[in-house]
Amino acid sequence: MSRRPIPPHGTYARANGSPGYRPACDCQPCRATRLRVKKRNTVNRQLGRPGLIDATPARRKLEQLQRTMSWEQISAATGCDDCNLRQIVDGARTQIRRGTLARILGVQLESPAPGKYLDATGTRRRIEALRAIGWSARALADASGAGETSIERICLGQPTVRATVAARIATAYMKLHRSPPAPSRSATRARNYAISNGWAPPGAWDDDTIDDPNAQPEFGRELNFHERAELRREEIIHFAWHGDTPEQILARLNGEVSISTVRQIVQDWRTGQKRDRRQVAA
Repeated sequence: MSRRPIPPHGTYARANGSPGYRPACDCQPCRATRLRVKKRNTVNRQLGRPGLIDATPARRKLEQLQRTMSWEQISAATGCDDCNLRQIVDGARTQIRRGTLARILGVQLESPAPGKYLDATGTRRRIEALRAIGWSARALADASGAGETSIERICLGQPTVRATVAARIATAYMKLHRSPPAPSRSATRARNYAISNGWAPPGAWDDDTIDDPNAQPEFGRELNFHERAELRREEIIHFAWHGDTPEQILARLNGEVSISTVRQIVQDWRTGQKRDRRQVAA
């Protein structure tokens, strides 16, 4: 079993030592480092700055770095001992120093090699979200260029996925997550299958957390009738603004409203006058 390399002189890790592993160093560079750290801690304490801060941002960044870098690479990039980094990710360390957080957050994410395997959590969630709004596995395969069999395996819990497949699914997700497919039997089956499995739609995920294994979908409270009507009205106006005809808008909405309602809302938007349903009813 190979031993971890000893940190160079002048670093706090070498100056402070490690109990049970190596003694503190008393050379001139290490003494200067200990003095500098002690002075900095004194100043922070006098200014009311806590010496230790929450390690959650560091843990999240390390989890992202793990998908494309080894522990040795992360340790070299941050200048932190890999044992300490592992403790942050494992939750054994819940507080860290400001400098440690700054070094971890300062590491740039690397683009994974095409053949590298990544955690499949984010890819699976994107597939499930698209199927929840009606995109079938075959349709997703056509849109992304990924194999239909691969898509099904990911949905069944495959833990890892090739970087190329993850990138293709992510690209397809960005194109399709706001555009449900036209009404069809396959779209209905896809939605029903997603409902039976409890899959969250795109609106329940945030782009910043969809890849985080610890994140949970936010379904929010159920909208009342008037809120749903207003949301549907905004969607219709959005599609009309992009040049869609009432018939095309109806297809995008999967026939959830009548064509007469779509036409009326489009007309109101074009004329700048909103119809008062109470006057019409009277």
